[in-house]
Amino acid sequence: MRFLKTKLHNAYIIELEKNEDERGFFARLWDKKIFSDMGLNSKIVQCNVSTNKFKGTIHGMHYQTIPFTEVKIVRCTKGRIQDIIIDLRKNSETFMKWFSIELNEDNYKMLYVPEGFAHGFQSLEDNVEIIYFVSEFYSQKSEKGIRWDDKAFKIKWPIEQIIVSKKDQLWKPFNEKTDGLN
Repeated sequence: MRFLKTKLHNAYIIELEKNEDERGFFARLWDKKIFSDMGLNSKIVQCNVSTNKFKGTIHGMHYQTIPFTEVKIVRCTKGRIQDIIIDLRKNSETFMKWFSIELNEDNYKMLYVPEGFAHGFQSLEDNVEIIYFVSEFYSQKSEKGIRWDDKAFKIKWPIEQIIVSKKDQLWKPFNEKTDGLN
């Protein structure tokens, strides 16, 4: 695994190192020791899969509050997505900044999303599948979100015709004085 810094503090693009031969390839998605040696959170409590049937579908922007803030490691295993993260840590030099990357089944990249970040993605084609590892269990009481079109962030989604869940449409506008994480 190769870890490439992003413009957001403590967020990384992870490039899988493929060992290939005539049969195919092998690549490691997770290694507790490597993550620990990098100084990253190496606790994983579950692995999830998410699918989108339709191009343009947006999930997000989701996060959990203290004490259930979580790391996510995201990989697209079928199709293509635009993955987006926002730094919500009030004391971070990149507070309220966002980063975007295309993840797809062919580029063998993952995104390491640190604690204190909101995460979301948009499917760039029909029938998309992603897997993500998380460091904390889901807590309904700690679940929060930011609207995909919040004017505080001005995120540029690649596809204008979108599908968004009713739940994600109901998130309130972000208030930097009261909504950031410490």
